[in-house]
Amino acid sequence: MIELYTWSTPNGRKVSIMLEECGLPYHVHKINIGTNAEQFTPEYLKINPNGKIPSIVDPDGPGGKPIAMMESGAILIYLADKTGRFFPPQHKYQVLQWLMFQMGGVGPMFGQAHHFMRAKKDEIPYGSERYGNEAKRLYGVMDRQLEKSEHIAGSEYSIADMAIYPWVARHEWHRVDLAAFPNVKRWYDRLGARPAVAKGMAVPAV
Repeated sequence: MIELYTWSTPNGRKVSIMLEECGLPYHVHKINIGTNAEQFTPEYLKINPNGKIPSIVDPDGPGGKPIAMMESGAILIYLADKTGRFFPPQHKYQVLQWLMFQMGGVGPMFGQAHHFMRAKKDEIPYGSERYGNEAKRLYGVMDRQLEKSEHIAGSEYSIADMAIYPWVARHEWHRVDLAAFPNVKRWYDRLGARPAVAKGMAVPAV
């Protein structure tokens, strides 16, 4: 039984989607990052020294020994290696580059758009414009990629799709109309119809 430490954020839901897709049993521990308390307890910092979510503890890690993992992208790669799923060897580097696109672009930039457009009591127009424009640019990158391939890294569904989907699910938070990006919308609707994606997006129940 994998122990999943998570909260209702795109980064957390990447991992719950992957666990559902792989059919791996897991137990959810809610880490309410809004309190700035639970994530910085000594007990949790032993699992995740960075004090973020998500994290996992797998009692059946490499060599049958327990392993604790932090960083959502690394966890996706670990689970893909563990199960042999959603990380096709023939498209390994395509998947990796689009996973890194999410980690280095989509996540940080969409997150900043969320902050300036939603989290601040008094909106800062400069921040909303800067990160809103960058979010739209990244949607354009994805739309052009998805014009020529069914999934973000090619013909096969992969951890790169799982990493990006929960961020796109918050498109309204950064004031993006998916109708302006028809290939992203097609991909988004198709992934949203997958039962494992729907279940993973509901974790944790809050």
